[in-house]
Amino acid sequence: MIDHDRLFKELLTTFFWEFLELFFPEITAYLERDTITFLDKEVFTDVTAGEKYETDIVVKARFREQESCFLVHLEHQAYYQEAFDLRMYRYFARLYEKYALPVYPIALFSYDSPKKLEPNFHQVVFPNKVVLQFNYDVIQLNRLNWREFLQQQNPVASALMAKMSIAPKDRPRVKSECLRLLATLQLDPARMQLISGFIDTYLRLNVQEKEIFQAEIAQFEPTQQEGVMQIVTSWMEEGIQQGELKIIQRQLIRRIGVITPELQQQLSGLSLTQLEDLAEALLDFSTEADLVAWLQQQ
Repeated sequence: MIDHDRLFKELLTTFFWEFLELFFPEITAYLERDTITFLDKEVFTDVTAGEKYETDIVVKARFREQESCFLVHLEHQAYYQEAFDLRMYRYFARLYEKYALPVYPIALFSYDSPKKLEPNFHQVVFPNKVVLQFNYDVIQLNRLNWREFLQQQNPVASALMAKMSIAPKDRPRVKSECLRLLATLQLDPARMQLISGFIDTYLRLNVQEKEIFQAEIAQFEPTQQEGVMQIVTSWMEEGIQQGELKIIQRQLIRRIGVITPELQQQLSGLSLTQLEDLAEALLDFSTEADLVAWLQQQ
């Protein structure tokens, strides 16, 4: 099962500024980038429903050329939920009460359906008066056209195109275009892997789609084609490495028993070459100490 919350949180915290640049350039005009601080998540209890809710991302930052600060609350929602507007208002009210700072609320919807327009406000209304009018910004990915983001030199665009409104026949092309854009951004390997993994998670192709995908890549300019193929090759190598790791873990359990979480973590950090060496070395293991000793030599 896909951990949507983790994937989106990793993306949005790593590329928070780029997210604002893409969807809210007016905020970047008055937010001092160097003062961005991610606050600890807030946990709120809905007593009536008996449920607990956690804010996704809360950022504190200064207004540009000022000493005063404000908050940006970015809430990601991976599934449709009734009365989400009320939840956004409750988050806003409690953040405002706790920090006594202006709060800019944003909701990001990533579910595939339904496609009906999400509200961007919460009201308390009487026949003769509007008591409360709370407004927030909404990004609803399933109502956005991926074609409108093809020319955006932005890593968040490269990732989120994979979750926009896509006709089934366009899936191979969208994946190729996401990777073409990513290849032009010249990111460091860790950030490149984060986004490419996000794209591959949400655009898994079947055999027929993979053939179309390869045909799309073949039409790219040579430099773009090379960049995309490097990403695709890294996926293949990672898949081989994960397969090798699973086989070795099974073999180790048979020879030395249960593997501790600490050792599991060390095994996960081994390269493919090291895993291949371990596959031979473990044939002589009889205790956990043998594995520990081998790992210390690496």
